[in-house]
This record gives sequence, structure tokens and C-alpha cells, in this order.
Amino acid sequence: MKQPAKEFTLLASVSEFARHFGFPPPTHPLLTVVDLSQHRNPPPTAGPAYRELYIIALKKNLKGQIQYGRGAYDFNAGVLAFYAPGQLCEATDSVDISEMSGWLLAFHPDLLHKYPLGKKIASYGFFSYQISEALHLSEREELVLDGLFGNIRYESGQGIDAFSQEVLVSQLEVLLSYANRYYHRQFLTRRPAEHDLLSRFEELLAAYFAHSNEQPLPTVQHFADALHVSPAYLSDMLRTLTGQNTQQHIHYGLIEKAKQLLLSTSLSINETAFQLGFEYPQYFTRLFKSKTGLTPAAFRLSAQ
Repeated sequence: MKQPAKEFTLLASVSEFARHFGFPPPTHPLLTVVDLSQHRNPPPTAGPAYRELYIIALKKNLKGQIQYGRGAYDFNAGVLAFYAPGQLCEATDSVDISEMSGWLLAFHPDLLHKYPLGKKIASYGFFSYQISEALHLSEREELVLDGLFGNIRYESGQGIDAFSQEVLVSQLEVLLSYANRYYHRQFLTRRPAEHDLLSRFEELLAAYFAHSNEQPLPTVQHFADALHVSPAYLSDMLRTLTGQNTQQHIHYGLIEKAKQLLLSTSLSINETAFQLGFEYPQYFTRLFKSKTGLTPAAFRLSAQ
């Protein structure tokens, strides 16, 4: 029997968000910071919610295991998670939050519209990560972020004046810069987990191009789904460990497979393109030339 679709609440403002989850009314119309140690028992009526807000949550003293990629880990230390507007969120009972502490920061995109951060925030890939790919913090990193959250909370509680928004946005930018630094640290220090992910990606990529039959062009989403991570996380991890993102790895595999076909078969350039999954041969020719400096025809001729 088909299950009925879940109803969800649209939270379009910071006030609606605070009211839905039982947080205190915000002291600023576009931003609120909540001390999570004071809110360990969410209201039972808080069902799934679709939020038009950015959320940054620093949670500490969680009990239980949190899924991270394909593995589960115990995290009593801090966990920093990011949510972009438009993400559906639903509470889970898999982790005990009875002793949770930390901070939750919610802000509306309108807060950033007049500032460069409004455009820059899209470049922070961690807002596209899944909750299983949260940032796991050291004790020293927790202390730094505690101070930043505290500063933002203090400023948001002051009376609004001509400088309020500028100060809040500048403090948010500092917070995001630290988060970016810590995420790249995580890719480097969590070597067993990340290098295992890298190895599995390389195996999947090699297996994909080992097939000689025509198949669609591989996508970043295809490999992210196969590895149970988000596309943004996979690309950031690969860029940190190898210097190239997922799409660049895919292009390298395509070009190597193209070279093999051009040198070992009598397929025409168009047939080679279709064999590789290109719908339009001219796109294959442009990509090949951009990566090798030669057209496919010129490459085949140069090898004779």
C-alpha cells in the first residue's frame, strides 16, 4: 500500500523557526543564536520542516553513534553541521541528546544580500553536505567556535543601529572561514576513512570505463550515490587529497578511454564520441582538445 506523503511545515522566517522548535523569540529579525544546553527536549509537535534559512549547529556531548559515510563512530566531542535554505529536516531518535550542549545559529538569506558574503556563501561546499558528513571538532576548535557563537549571540541581542548588520555579517564570515579551515583539516586527519573513500572512488571510476559498451556519460552524482556521500563532499575530499575535484577525475578517465579507442579501434570520431556516452560529438571534440591540445583526429594521426 502506498504510504501517505508526510506533511511538513514551511518555516520562512527566523521567528517561525524559533516558534516551531520551541526556542526563545529571536532578538534580531534575521538571525538567532540558541544555547542548546537549554533546549534538550524539543516539542513533540515539531514535525518535519522545510526551512528557508541557513542553519549552523554546534552540538556537543551527544551519546550514541553517528553515521559517517559507510561507518558509524562515537562522537562525544563537538559536531558542526550546516544546512542551506530549502533542505527538509526531520528529528531522529538515533542519538541521545539528554546531555547535549552547544549552539544553534539560524539566519535568513536577506541578512547577506547587501554584502559580498551573500554571493560567497554559495562557494562553501559544506552547506551541501549530508548530516552524515558533519564536521567533527577537536577540543581546541570547539573553544574557538564557542567564542564566535557567543560574539554573534551578544551582537544580535544589542539594539539595531546603522552598524548592526555589518558587524553580524562580518562575524558570520569569520565563523565560516574557520569552518572551511576545519573541514580541510578533517579531510587530512581522517586519513583512514578518506583514503578508503578515495580508493573506492578510483575503483568505481576504473570499472566504469572498463566497459566497452555504450553507456551514459558518468556524472558526479552517480559516483556520490554509489559511495553514499553528497556530491559536494566527494568533490571537496578529492580536491583536498588529490588536487582535483570529481568532475576533473571523470574528465581524465574519459580522455584516457578516448585515447584507447582512438588508437586501438577503427571507430570514427563520431562513433568514438557515442561509444563514450556523448550525445553530441562536437562536445567530445572540444573536451578532448581542451585536455590534450589536439583534436581527436589530430591525436590519432600523430600516433601513426
